[in-house]
Amino acid sequence: MFCEKAIEIIRELHRMGDGQLPAFNEDGIRQVLEEMKALYEQNQSDVNEAKSEGKSELIPTIKFRHCCLLRNQRCIAAYLYDRLLRIRTLRWEYGSVLPTNIRFHMCAEEVRCLKDHGEFEIDDGTIILLKKNSQHFLPRWKCEQLIRQGVLEHIMS
Repeated sequence: MFCEKAIEIIRELHRMGDGQLPAFNEDGIRQVLEEMKALYEQNQSDVNEAKSEGKSELIPTIKFRHCCLLRNQRCIAAYLYDRLLRIRTLRWEYGSVLPTNIRFHMCAEEVRCLKDHGEFEIDDGTIILLKKNSQHFLPRWKCEQLIRQGVLEHIMS
């Protein structure tokens, strides 16, 4: 059914008390994104069909799928934002070194520098010095281009 997995990951967070950080539900997020991709592709083909063949009876279905896409998008954003707030609270409570049981539930993105690259500025203005064999905790989306260029490699823990 539409949007069920997105609502499930929100309910998962709601069941956890404040101050607790559940494990990052990568599988759930992936399933929601796959559903969104399928909805988008179905909509795209129906829009093309409605335009070319003048099938106006497809418009309510297209609108329904579009609403489902927007709902899934809002649910993922809410899930990630809630986790962000929980992590921020935990950082204020414990400082820069989180206890192992909390760190275990975080999705640590780690990359290793394969060759000297120099300074790398991320979107928040932080400058990171990328030297050969140095390791950095960076979300993959911030350094995807350098991974493609062979400067960095993603480390799977």
